[in-house]
Amino acid sequence: MFNEFFTLLKNSRRQVVLTGAGVSTLSGIPDFRSSDGLYSKEFGHMRVEEILDIDFFKAHPEIFYSWAKDNWYNIDNVKPNIIHETLKKAEDKGYLSEGIFTQNIDFLHERAGSRKVYPLHGTLERAYCISCHSYHEYDEISKIVHEDKIPRCDRCGGLIKPDIIFYGENLDMSILQRAENAFYNADLVLVLGSSLVVNPAASLPYIAARKGSNIVIVNRDDTYLDPYAALRYRDLKSFFIAFASFLDA
Repeated sequence: MFNEFFTLLKNSRRQVVLTGAGVSTLSGIPDFRSSDGLYSKEFGHMRVEEILDIDFFKAHPEIFYSWAKDNWYNIDNVKPNIIHETLKKAEDKGYLSEGIFTQNIDFLHERAGSRKVYPLHGTLERAYCISCHSYHEYDEISKIVHEDKIPRCDRCGGLIKPDIIFYGENLDMSILQRAENAFYNADLVLVLGSSLVVNPAASLPYIAARKGSNIVIVNRDDTYLDPYAALRYRDLKSFFIAFASFLDA
């Protein structure tokens, strides 16, 4: 069933991966947009999209951190799954030359040991003071949040913000430029667990598709890019069980 993909992989020279929320659901992290995802649940009669707005965060950090305590600052209890582990193995064997660009903020790729990981939407792995820009690690911030306190900088007293892209903020242009170059140069693109509805990340595989590169999509639901895909699979778990076996052979 997956032999066509393995053939494409072996014949490719430059490979790049885009991962979305579906990759992390196998580790128990809910996605955003499914019927039981984070956006489907209100918090104190507020929509999650409101809480994740940068102006709202600055005005009401106590509400954001109260929400984030049980939704984001518990990922130290979550482990990388077969997808993260197999992608790390693929990188070790030279199959991910251009790296992994992820829409996820949970830094599970890094915890699995992948080295070329570029978080398009930022990462919870670190946070920074919005006043003096000093950086702070996840464990430090998580401890404060679980004490029901607002993280503030021990140097200047400024508000500490997780290093993620809130609504109303721009993506890191250096990472976005790297992504555009990687997808342009790749001859094999692997799209994993992404609905491809959030731009500009969703447009990245199309850069490769316009050049005629091979696109392989593994995602439960349809995406706009399906007509351009060389191969299309639905089930991430079965795909990666086979992928791991291929790498071990």
